[in-house]
Amino acid sequence: MAGHSSAVAARTGNNPFLRAVAAISTLAGWCSATMIVAAVAITCQMIFVRWVLNASTVWQTEAVIYLVISATLIGLPYVQRLRGHVNVDLIPLSLPPRARFALAMLTSALSIVIISIMLWYGYEYWHFAWDRGWRSDTVWGVRLWIPYLALPIGFGLLLLQLIADLVAVLTGADKPFGLE
Repeated sequence: MAGHSSAVAARTGNNPFLRAVAAISTLAGWCSATMIVAAVAITCQMIFVRWVLNASTVWQTEAVIYLVISATLIGLPYVQRLRGHVNVDLIPLSLPPRARFALAMLTSALSIVIISIMLWYGYEYWHFAWDRGWRSDTVWGVRLWIPYLALPIGFGLLLLQLIADLVAVLTGADKPFGLE
């Protein structure tokens, strides 16, 4: 059975920027949890309508899909703040402090670059849907810019949290990888 890492939620110290980003990430986590609860409630309503009332459903399946995907994207910064993403800490644990710091800087920089690219293309995709008035090809016909908005918001908030994590390590508010 796998044990838990010694890493805990990212520390903020008295840094107002880090505290603000932590609050935003926590709010994003609550929004994500609310979307999951809404998806479960809609699923229960859909089951009731189909099996008890023997009626057809129009919007429920599509809404649940969009809610779960949005919850995943909007929840990214909260999971990053809690260091809940899958990680392998064997290498950071075995490195001396200076090398661990260098590895943390490298991985932070690469993560920021990759998420910045995803944010750019996520925004571009959302903007196409907004500008061109895209709608889903279903009976409900939802305007696609609404669910696609989760792409730039989720990646933007994750980028903000990654930058805060980098600042926390650079300012000494947190240790690289949260390891002592």
